[in-house]
Amino acid sequence: MTTPQPQPQPQPPKRLVRRRDDRMLAGVCSGVADYLGVDVTLVRLLTVLGAVFGLGSLVVAYVVAWILLPEA
Repeated sequence: MTTPQPQPQPQPPKRLVRRRDDRMLAGVCSGVADYLGVDVTLVRLLTVLGAVFGLGSLVVAYVVAWILLPEA
């Protein structure tokens, strides 16, 4: 007879939010990094490179995310 294994606690679903505690401008990059589970420096670097080489389209996306994402 085997003993019943304890059930793992269900994890709350991840939410994409702007973070207050690790922000440089609006907390969008920090929130995206937390949501994806990657280093925030990598997300910030990719954001800057995307803004420079994407001819500003990523800047528009950043501002839209700034407006739409809730702050946590």
